[in-house]
Amino acid sequence: MSEATVPRYRQLKELIIRRISTGELRPRDRVPSENELVDTTGVSRMTANRALRELTDEGYVERVAGVGTFVADYQAASHVLEVRNIADEIEHRGHQHTAEVLLADETAADANAADVLRCREGDRLLHVRLVHFESGAPVQLEDRYVLPGFAPDFLAQDFTATTPGAYLTSVSPLQEAEHVVRAAMPDDETRRKLDMERGEPCLVVTRRTWARGRPVTFARLCHPGSRFELSGHYAPPGADALVME
Repeated sequence: MSEATVPRYRQLKELIIRRISTGELRPRDRVPSENELVDTTGVSRMTANRALRELTDEGYVERVAGVGTFVADYQAASHVLEVRNIADEIEHRGHQHTAEVLLADETAADANAADVLRCREGDRLLHVRLVHFESGAPVQLEDRYVLPGFAPDFLAQDFTATTPGAYLTSVSPLQEAEHVVRAAMPDDETRRKLDMERGEPCLVVTRRTWARGRPVTFARLCHPGSRFELSGHYAPPGADALVME
């Protein structure tokens, strides 16, 4: 999606989020008011109001009546969806995590990747494909694309020692995550790599994550249906975070 087609309120949100993530705006710093945003960016008052309202709802800022809008503490700005590192999950269960890298190379963005990562079709992306094992049994086939400007040294990492997700989080804390979960029949390669029985479905999690105000990575995570489950715990807004495992 080109910047011209991104709604103005979202552009304004991402501008403020980028200023927070880069440290230009720090916790408890004052955020420009609606009037200031209208004057400096040329947006309408309705657009400025929606951007600040959504930033407040998402925990990035706090609005104090009669005083102003301020950057929230980092804990308050975390999203309700927690992205966990698969290696940590496996080790938490008392098992050993290992990984086999199948591919680590540059590629050109196709139409789908360009839309998901808001870049141009044909732009350069970093691409990895690997299998994660739990005590020797394959439990996840990870197929991930990363914007090179976000993590230029991504392909130089040893992903048998650290997972792609863990490395990306070390580059910059994640601001936002989007998950879509569905059941699907695997193709032949996925079935072989995950050691699945013929006719066995897999659970597919597609995950897009944001940092510095924009989507920076997109992953398709395939799991054997007989050896994987997805669980979660929900608490109302303001309470503990929702955890996906």
